[in-house]
Amino acid sequence: MEGADRPNPRRWDTEIVVVGDDATGLVARVTSLLFERGCNIEDLDQDVRDGVFRMRLHADTDGMVCKPETLEEDLADLGDDLGVDIRVRLADAEAARKAALLVTKEEHAPRAVLEACRDDRLDAEVPVMIGNHSTLRSLAEEYDVPFVDVGDEKGSHDERELLRVLDEYDVDCLVLARFMRILSPEVVFRYEGRIVNVHPSLLPAYPGAEAYRQAVEGGARVHGATAHYVTTDLDQGPIIAQRAFRVDPDDDAEDLKERGQPLEAEALVAGLQAHLDDAVVVRRGRTHFREGSTRTRTTSAASPRRPSERPSVDRRHGLAAGDRAPDTDVRRNRSRRGCGRDADAVPAVRRARGAGGVAVRRGRAARVAAGPAPAAVRTDRPDGGAGPPPHRSRTASTASATGGASNQSVPV
Repeated sequence: MEGADRPNPRRWDTEIVVVGDDATGLVARVTSLLFERGCNIEDLDQDVRDGVFRMRLHADTDGMVCKPETLEEDLADLGDDLGVDIRVRLADAEAARKAALLVTKEEHAPRAVLEACRDDRLDAEVPVMIGNHSTLRSLAEEYDVPFVDVGDEKGSHDERELLRVLDEYDVDCLVLARFMRILSPEVVFRYEGRIVNVHPSLLPAYPGAEAYRQAVEGGARVHGATAHYVTTDLDQGPIIAQRAFRVDPDDDAEDLKERGQPLEAEALVAGLQAHLDDAVVVRRGRTHFREGSTRTRTTSAASPRRPSERPSVDRRHGLAAGDRAPDTDVRRNRSRRGCGRDADAVPAVRRARGAGGVAVRRGRAARVAAGPAPAAVRTDRPDGGAGPPPHRSRTASTASATGGASNQSVPV
């Protein structure tokens, strides 16, 4: 099958991932073996983080001169010789749809994924749910999914056990459904480009813990959720899907959480669907949608759209026609408007300020009730009217050098 005809190119190529201690000659040894077996390397990427070496490559094995099982055995032997872990994922469209759910205590996100799989809205299989607490074991049992607890009494997860379970169930991708732990490079490198996380903010704003509290303290007027790929940099991976809602001035963190959790689930399902459909390509840390794929729109809870509607799409920004997303592309708005503000909101802000309806308290704008109009200030005016006196200049008469008089204006 020609590359241009492949609907999901990643699933037609064999992926090889090498992870271990950094050492000289690793790349040469692996690529030489592939060359000797008749494999054509189509893409190769390598990195070192915290002393951990990672190389990921995709190879076309159509012209391979040995059996796939032989290639796997030879690479495993080479890994033992080099002291590194070499994983081979052969081209397999079915295996590419096995998604492991990683959870902690919140059930809204994993339940949404399980529901979408059961209702055939997601063409995926969840072979296992893995948690760092046993809180959601009952949820896994409800959907007949095996549950494995890899956490200790404090919730710290055992990554060796995590990797063992992932190998046992032969999963292709990881879904972090509000998994409240940070994965080390040992895990991220082995599944790079295959870990989808949902974060409760419109990244890159408010990364890290307690995003709803951060948004309240930061005075956010728009908030939401982001599905993104996981990298070794916390909450900085390529963005796949986002959902947004407006924030009222008097909302607190609990208000945001109540309105945001349904959008977290929605964004996670949308991001996972885009990944499974191989609809996104990552280039220089940004996602791009493949031609002909169903694009993932950024939507706002303030202006819902019926599912039956199929809006036209702005190809430049991945938004449906008519959608405004000042929250998701700040740089673009700044270049167009000069200040990064929503132009429609400016008149409302001016009206609120003029009516005395906004007050700044502890760095946040809050609405206040309009007070009584101030009484007119009465002053003695030459014309007997009320109000402030008209502006005038005080003049002083000075003698000129010739003895004449002149009027020189003196500032008041």
